[in-house]
Amino acid sequence: MATWRDSAKNVRFWVIDYRATFPVLILVFHIRLWTFIFAVIATSFFVILERWGFSVAVFLRWLRSFVAGPRKIAQPWWKW
Repeated sequence: MATWRDSAKNVRFWVIDYRATFPVLILVFHIRLWTFIFAVIATSFFVILERWGFSVAVFLRWLRSFVAGPRKIAQPWWKW
């Protein structure tokens, strides 16, 4: 029986998070070999992210901070 406490859980398509099933939706509407390969790779990527404990938004934030580097400057260089 589902209660109000279950309303905060992420939607799942069997064991896969709903964000990982979006490439499969593209495959359903455009059935080609390259969309099948794309769907398998993208779904695998999202499943691996979830296994590591990342959501898509958290992964993008982590990637942004990784690319930006450890040094954060509060003022622009021309105001020194």
